[in-house]
Amino acid sequence: MSTPVTNAPVAKLQRNLGLWHVIIIGLAYIQPMTLLDTFGMVSRDSVGHVPTSYIFALLAVILTSFSYGHMIKAYPSSGSAYTYTQKSINPSMGFMVGWSSWLDYLLSPMVNIILAVLYLEALFPNVNHWVWVIGLTGLMTGVNLFGSKVVAYFNSWIVFVQLLVIGVFVYLIYEKLQMGVYANGTLDADKYPLWSLKPFWNEMTSVGALITGATILCFSFTGFDSLSSLAEETKDVKNTLPKAMVLTSLIAGIVFISSTYFMQTYFPSDPSIYFEAVDETQAEILLLVGGSAFQAAVLGFAIVTVMASGISAHAGVSRLMYVMGRDNVISKKIFGQIHPKLFTPVNNILIAGAVALTAGFISLETVVNLISFGALTAFSFVNISVLFRYVLRDKQFNTPKQIINYIIVPILGFISVFLMWLEVDGVTLKVGLFWAALGFIWLGIKTGGFKKPVPQFKEEDV
Repeated sequence: MSTPVTNAPVAKLQRNLGLWHVIIIGLAYIQPMTLLDTFGMVSRDSVGHVPTSYIFALLAVILTSFSYGHMIKAYPSSGSAYTYTQKSINPSMGFMVGWSSWLDYLLSPMVNIILAVLYLEALFPNVNHWVWVIGLTGLMTGVNLFGSKVVAYFNSWIVFVQLLVIGVFVYLIYEKLQMGVYANGTLDADKYPLWSLKPFWNEMTSVGALITGATILCFSFTGFDSLSSLAEETKDVKNTLPKAMVLTSLIAGIVFISSTYFMQTYFPSDPSIYFEAVDETQAEILLLVGGSAFQAAVLGFAIVTVMASGISAHAGVSRLMYVMGRDNVISKKIFGQIHPKLFTPVNNILIAGAVALTAGFISLETVVNLISFGALTAFSFVNISVLFRYVLRDKQFNTPKQIINYIIVPILGFISVFLMWLEVDGVTLKVGLFWAALGFIWLGIKTGGFKKPVPQFKEEDV
């Protein structure tokens, strides 16, 4: 006797996120306290102008966030830059952008594991770091299995306390500066005044150095673009996500610029004077500013904050992998499935967790640079996609508003990102291009030597 065939509905992602859910996920992904971790390396590369580098990075991010907003309205898919490039420019180019973006998305959870382990090692130096790597990766993976709304609720109070901690930290620096006390002793208040433009611009300013610093700081803003991967889980996606991306970037940028103004005033010279390793500065900064008790308390909380960021990053990469798998440009059987009860891409969450385990082998600066490569790739092509979709295809350049939205803003966004491309670390560029070459080879295999079209998802397929 034959079994009757039933058309059981295919499990899909659930739309249950509102504006503030999305903003909270974005801020948790960005992790405002990351400014303490990147301060040393950016102060070195920008020659003591961290807040100005943040301003340049924020400008590029805000311009690009408008482009993301336009593309979300056209293609409300969780595929982000991959989908926008695929639909607007070319499916093959879309695949290459998606593949390159994996360096951003896949490594972002890993960098949070690295940071959490650094903090735990400062507090518990005798515990083997693999205990922390395995335990934290397991926690991050487990939370993500139960959906994006759980992620938002888990992160909301963590973001609030992060902002509170930063406020207390800045106040402690402000009190020291009012008394004329700086990190390297009491200095001439006329030479290093509390209120001045010196942290932004002085006789040592170099535009190239500012852009080099901004290139690293792209890492700090990668949470805003990851929000586009929540498109299929957001209510009123065409209005909510564009607003959330701009607001997330703006809130983070204001926190970063205002905080690092006081930090750069307090640490006015070569960061190697103060820190043993300029790419891992949070623990030393906290000790210098607030003492050992303050350091221990904040590091304990920082472990939770980086896990919140990692959980959000983990959610983002699993959604990108899901969309590429659903398109069948990578294995649909493995990557393109949603769990029928959890409504999450379980396979992808587990795979991203496995990749995060390699955090035990890689340095923070290496991962940050590679993430910036993936982010710059995505930012570049999202701006270009706006031009292809709205100007070349839809011919929307007849009014001043259309010219500003679809020509001027994306071109300015692309130029600002291109300037950062010029300052990308040489080793990072080689690794990124090698990764892209692997993607090109896979695309050739998938399309039978580029003879067959690149697979694309169609709603009627489900």
